[in-house]
Amino acid sequence: MSEESAKVAPAPTHHGLSIGDRLDRLPVLPAHHRLTGVIGVGLLFDMYENNLSGVLSKVLQADFALNGTTLKLVLASAFLGQFLGAVVLGRLADRFGRRRAFLVNLALYSGASLAGAFAPSVGWLVATRFVAGIGIGAEQSLTDSYLADVLPARHRGRLIAWAYTIGFCGVPAVGLLAVWLVPLTPFGVAGWRWLFLLGALGSAVVWVLRRGLFESPRWLAAAGRHAEAEKLTARLEAQAGPAYVTTAPAPAPAAAGARPSGGGMLRMLFSAPYRRRTVMTWVFCLLSTVGYYGFGTLAPQVLAAKGFDVVQGLGYTAVSFFGYPVGSLLSAPLMDRVERKVLVAVSACAMAAAGLGFAFAGSPGWVVAFGFGYTLLSNVFSAASHVLLAEQYPTAIRAGASGMAYSLSKLTAAALPFLLLPLLESGGAMLLFAVIAGAMAVLALDVVVLGERTTGRPVDGFPADRSPVR
Repeated sequence: MSEESAKVAPAPTHHGLSIGDRLDRLPVLPAHHRLTGVIGVGLLFDMYENNLSGVLSKVLQADFALNGTTLKLVLASAFLGQFLGAVVLGRLADRFGRRRAFLVNLALYSGASLAGAFAPSVGWLVATRFVAGIGIGAEQSLTDSYLADVLPARHRGRLIAWAYTIGFCGVPAVGLLAVWLVPLTPFGVAGWRWLFLLGALGSAVVWVLRRGLFESPRWLAAAGRHAEAEKLTARLEAQAGPAYVTTAPAPAPAAAGARPSGGGMLRMLFSAPYRRRTVMTWVFCLLSTVGYYGFGTLAPQVLAAKGFDVVQGLGYTAVSFFGYPVGSLLSAPLMDRVERKVLVAVSACAMAAAGLGFAFAGSPGWVVAFGFGYTLLSNVFSAASHVLLAEQYPTAIRAGASGMAYSLSKLTAAALPFLLLPLLESGGAMLLFAVIAGAMAVLALDVVVLGERTTGRPVDGFPADRSPVR
């Protein structure tokens, strides 16, 4: 138990508390650390896969003799798959459970990445990246929904930031592995194919680890499976100690399993209690990808435009990518101390400034410095964003509603090569990063004006009962 958790000691007897109340009042337990670690390792391979096509774009362009259109299709295919995966698997998680959806999405992108390692043609590569994208697209929204469900409110932001810190180690990992393997042909097989194979094998290991996760008690209660929810929650309370045991739980709500279907989801998201937060999250997701993936996907292309060769570009990109885990690590102590929407807005504006610096940079030192700064700020932004978005909707619709919002970011990501590469080709890095900076400024305004305060507050008090958990 952490020192901070120990200071918040509840009375030894508790009556009429809901499953959500009981989960929120727990201290941080070994079970919370364990699931945060398992989810984080899964995110590591998700980040690895997410950045694979972008990091290898120049290599694939040479190996398959890609022209402008086919290169854009390769870069966009995974994101188109992610758009579909975020919508479909998010709804699956609300209907059949977070744990089951996790296993489906991992199986999809592990198998497709393995098939991509043996791609004989551009068409095969595009198809396998699309299928892998279906699995990848659900990973982050499922992660956010599951962790928001099970982690105590007072510690939710910090632990989610730690999961993403582990996850973002996958970004420099793919960059460093590319620098090492791309020039080689181990056992007569092109180095880039080994990168796909390693991603598939890692994801398969995570699939085995995730079979040991327990289902979200909040989801079980919302689905009407109150006995299972009670059993899991009681087990966590017993681990916390006698002071946390609830002697008289609240009765199961009569309509716990009600949730919208089909067009009912859209109607609910734009109904009075959720309309403002839905507009905020949708605008946010459409624009955040421009800043976040605009750099990660196109950095090798920008460096090539600056005159660096492929190996140099991969090296500078790999060093810059170390900012991703460092930024996520730095965000951890801030998450439960700084209001989430403020942290998102400030880091978005700082990203815009770092991007303009990267555009002006001419020497390797400045390229790496601004690239590292950009990725570091990106992951302060990203960690805060994931927690903020996970806190917008109640348990019964959280994964599906979040998945719909995330799907818009994947749609933008799929369009990025077609929108941003022409800007790079016609106006250079300065025009490219000026457009990215503008998108981040609008995003910051959207969050400040429309976003609500969520730090340390219950995730199921909508729209009332949002006071911080003490």
